[in-house]
Amino acid sequence: MAIVELRHACEKDVDLIMTFITDLAIYEKEPDAVTATPNHIRETLFCDNPQVFCLIAEVEGNAIGFAVYFFSYSTWLGQHGIYLEDLFITPEHRGVGAGKLLLKELAKIAVEHNCGRVEWSVLDWNEPSIKFYESLGAQAKTGWTVYRLDGEDLEKFASK
Repeated sequence: MAIVELRHACEKDVDLIMTFITDLAIYEKEPDAVTATPNHIRETLFCDNPQVFCLIAEVEGNAIGFAVYFFSYSTWLGQHGIYLEDLFITPEHRGVGAGKLLLKELAKIAVEHNCGRVEWSVLDWNEPSIKFYESLGAQAKTGWTVYRLDGEDLEKFASK
């Protein structure tokens, strides 16, 4: 079995991160939805005071996946949490334990920072991921619907 190692992303990983983002968008059936550029990634993940972070999974020095996360906050818990924005493992490396290792590392980071939870969203049709998350003990939060203001709607609302 392949040995998966994790590391924190560094600025030289910008193009790699963009590739993973694009591959994830293709997997999620929205290849044209990515508007981020390498410069956006550089300016947000590798600035003086980043608010978003990235872990890279590797096998024998070759990157096979990533997790992008940021700290959130729960007023009900009175604690920070971690929100997992993206988790992606290349198709040929699924099943080697990289996804589980990335989530376990996020859990460790959450515990080290006294966070009350790690949470994420999954598309309702993504049965393989849902089964994977449930196998780890994660539970779907029913009764919640995600809302979003973006693009023109965000700009219109902000200017009213």
